[in-house]
Amino acid sequence: MSEQSESHPESQSDQEDVEAAVEQEAKKESSDEATAEADIEQALVEAQNKAEENWQLYMRSQAELENTKRRADRNVENAHKFGLEKFGMELLSVKDSLELGLSVEDSDAAKLKEGTNLTLKMLTQVMEKFSIMEVNPVGEAFDPNLHQAMSMQESAEHQPNTVIAVMQKGYVLNDRLLRPAMVMVSKAPS
Repeated sequence: MSEQSESHPESQSDQEDVEAAVEQEAKKESSDEATAEADIEQALVEAQNKAEENWQLYMRSQAELENTKRRADRNVENAHKFGLEKFGMELLSVKDSLELGLSVEDSDAAKLKEGTNLTLKMLTQVMEKFSIMEVNPVGEAFDPNLHQAMSMQESAEHQPNTVIAVMQKGYVLNDRLLRPAMVMVSKAPS
């Protein structure tokens, strides 16, 4: 031992204590850094797993959205193609009746008229079944939403703007105008 260390045993002990404390502190800091690094790595792995989970969820949602869109497009396409299927089926009986009437060779005018009336009744029933209603406004007030005025005629018997004749009937489908009735409208005598 040197004279100096022998002369200051307390000082040497203090220095060793300080070195031990510094070394212990360094180990502790190193351990804390390792723990923090491990925590960060763990958090990174968890974040990556969560990101992957969200990505898979997004991809499934996109696929489901595309499938829903394709189904909706197919349904609209089928509705356009086959929307008239029932109406067409009902019209077939009207066509059959007309063809049957034309196939009779020796029929008189009365029988033809009777057959035509029956066929017209059948057609009217089909149209009513599909909510196609006739607009025949004789005697009603002129309605520009349903009627198309073809001419005006002076009339003392009718109020002005009253439909006094129908040249061609109109039709509505579920209260939406298919074709306006072509009408003659009254006006006050001059």
